[in-house]
Amino acid sequence: MTEKLVIVGNGMAPGRMLEHLFEAAPGRYQVTIFNAEPRVNYDRIMLSPVLSGEKSYDDIVIHGDGWYIQNGVTLYKGHRIVAIDRAAKTVTSDMGGTESYDKLVIATGSVPFIIPVPGKDLPGVITYRDLDDVNAMLLAAQSRAKAVVIGGGLLGLEAAAGLKARGMEVTLIHVMPTLMERQLDPAAGYLLQKAIEARGIEVLTKANTKAIIGDAKVEGVELADGTFIPASLVVMAVGIRPNVALAKEAGLEVNRGIVTDARMATSDPDILSIGECAEVGGHVYGLVAPLYQMARVAAASLTGGTEERFAHSDTPTKLKVTGIDLYSVGDFADGDDREEIILRDASAGIYKRVILRDNKIIGTVLFGETADGSWFADLQKKQADISEMRDTLIFGQAFQGGASADPLAAVAALSDDAEICGCNGVCKGKITGAITSKGLTGLDDVRAHTKASASCGTCTPLVEKLMVLTLGDSYNPAAIQPMCTCTTLGHDEVRRLIKAKGLKTIPAVMQELEWKTSCGCAKCRPALNYYLVCDWPDEYADDYQSRFINERVHANIQKDGTYSVVPRMWGGVTSAQELRAIADVVDKFAIPTVKVTGGQRIDMLGVKKEDLPAVWSDLGKAGFVSGHAYAKGLRTVKTCVGTDWCRFGTQDSTRLGIRIEKFMWGSWTPAKVKMGVSGCPRNCAEATCKDVGVICVDSGYEIHFAGAAGLDIKGTEVLGQVRTEDEALEVIVALTQMYREQARYLERIYKWAKRIGLDEIRRQIMGDPERRKAYFDRFVFSQKFAQVDPWSERVSGKDKHEFRPMAAVPFQQAAE
Repeated sequence: MTEKLVIVGNGMAPGRMLEHLFEAAPGRYQVTIFNAEPRVNYDRIMLSPVLSGEKSYDDIVIHGDGWYIQNGVTLYKGHRIVAIDRAAKTVTSDMGGTESYDKLVIATGSVPFIIPVPGKDLPGVITYRDLDDVNAMLLAAQSRAKAVVIGGGLLGLEAAAGLKARGMEVTLIHVMPTLMERQLDPAAGYLLQKAIEARGIEVLTKANTKAIIGDAKVEGVELADGTFIPASLVVMAVGIRPNVALAKEAGLEVNRGIVTDARMATSDPDILSIGECAEVGGHVYGLVAPLYQMARVAAASLTGGTEERFAHSDTPTKLKVTGIDLYSVGDFADGDDREEIILRDASAGIYKRVILRDNKIIGTVLFGETADGSWFADLQKKQADISEMRDTLIFGQAFQGGASADPLAAVAALSDDAEICGCNGVCKGKITGAITSKGLTGLDDVRAHTKASASCGTCTPLVEKLMVLTLGDSYNPAAIQPMCTCTTLGHDEVRRLIKAKGLKTIPAVMQELEWKTSCGCAKCRPALNYYLVCDWPDEYADDYQSRFINERVHANIQKDGTYSVVPRMWGGVTSAQELRAIADVVDKFAIPTVKVTGGQRIDMLGVKKEDLPAVWSDLGKAGFVSGHAYAKGLRTVKTCVGTDWCRFGTQDSTRLGIRIEKFMWGSWTPAKVKMGVSGCPRNCAEATCKDVGVICVDSGYEIHFAGAAGLDIKGTEVLGQVRTEDEALEVIVALTQMYREQARYLERIYKWAKRIGLDEIRRQIMGDPERRKAYFDRFVFSQKFAQVDPWSERVSGKDKHEFRPMAAVPFQQAAE
């Protein structure tokens, strides 16, 4: 019999609990969730990258609307539970609704602590706890004014860094002598303060807030010593408290948090509590790893299991500020019963401290170099005797027992039960076992099956190294391979930092990301140029000299040094006038070979480089534009005749193909893109081996993607089906924009789709109409800033035959 499960709160812990529950006992519970926030479940620990601009809200959604529908969950957004009737076993929301339950889970999280000083309620004083707070800060940051952040803990530092990245002048004030004093010793706190100040943030320690000053709104902060700091925004990030009010009013046992046993049951056996509001074993938690352990235990309790029990363990602390490497775990306080080993490298900004008791690690603090954090934590967890490696312990795992300095050797030496992902409690053996047993080949596959690196992402390098060790040469991800010899950074990291640091020129990228060469090379410059064009379409001036030669001259160079010219034929449709113009050009310039291409166009091969301007001039007079047969962009949309002529046609495939091609013509992409539209399932346009394909059916349009017919042969995957031509266009454009924003340079759609995950792409494009429309709108926005140059206009420079890239036709014209 189906039982009723009601959950109060929709944070990360209950979301993870439901994943475990649906896996262990699908269909056992009818689930209803009341969420005080007006949105779905998202990753709160990634709010800082949203604030800094490294991620968007869409990037941190854990369960979209489609997930709740798929699992039969009723989600009430923006409904706050105000009462629990334990006798009647019901809950009541502030909207007046009442819901009965068989089992109830309270996951009300925590509330931010507000310093009780005058002015705390002024407009412009906000806390930093949820997405609404982030949105408020982003709005305030548009003023480029001054901000004060109160609190030098994790949240305060991340808020300060995020606001600085958004252009505000930021002062961070902290009442204690050093930053993050609960997680760091004074030496590491000193280095952290230097790193924060190096980012242009003023840091004031031993600073006690006396009052927040202002009449109708915030004007500044007054300190106890009389110092006045002007500000239009004050962010309080001084700590959190478990949100226990609801449970207390219901008569449940409450201490600091809602008291539970090791199976997460409260004093009422039909009510469980998990997350930041729960107190188990005398502890309350604010980090995600123990919250996820609570989720696993609660799911087991709801299915009748008795073996899963919550067990306390120290959880590492990591700071999510780009460029600051910090790791802390365990007990690092001073004491007579302990000794310490310290390594300092002032020039490199490295500090390492390991605290020992009876030759066993009890605490670790790392700053500047944190790669050995997991190893130290594993030794601490196992209470391993380190006496034999005492002299070399501080240098890390690679220096033990004659081990190779190869970082892969260090990872290989980790035991199977060594924790790799602290957020999700995933050990090495679970990751390698899943890779082997499930045939996983990509990082996203590992994330989907194990949750490793799926939260804050700091363990991603370790997971990647495990994949290299397990899969060998068959795994060689670009994410951990440098773009080229000019940098140590991979494509993903470069692209992330371009957005995070607001870098808008190639010289700025090379300076800020510490390029090893003065001007880059033929590998990195085209990639950087593409990333900047895509990320800043309205601000970045396309560096045409950073494009490949074929793109600069609008022709494909051949093995004999001549060129191939391909004018565009929309959807493969031509006319007598166009054919005559091609014939005249062939005769006039004695072009030796004319060939019909696989993309339904005519290719003129053997054109001399010095003739290219005149060839294009004559073709332009006849109305031809570039077919972009050379481009990292849309090349062709192959069509069949559809309902115009074919007796089997179900839709007008020719019209749709031409519409797609005109709409998207000139839109640069990470690699070449080929499309096809077939008017019926007989598939004469071969749409099922294209990057994007459409199969017209009686009821509408079946959209396909991620096919290949080159070095790799691969049939397409079905993205979804839509009813109208307009919907088909929106889906295809949105899919292309998602690919433009996320793919690595020169990565084809089928490779990108495999890396990102087919289900994730379907979720974003087909399962989330709002996100799909946002992708579509961003594509249209980027096209507005693309320049359409006549072929007769030349570029100044050494090569008089080079032309500016032909960009998209104006949106209004393309839409016709």
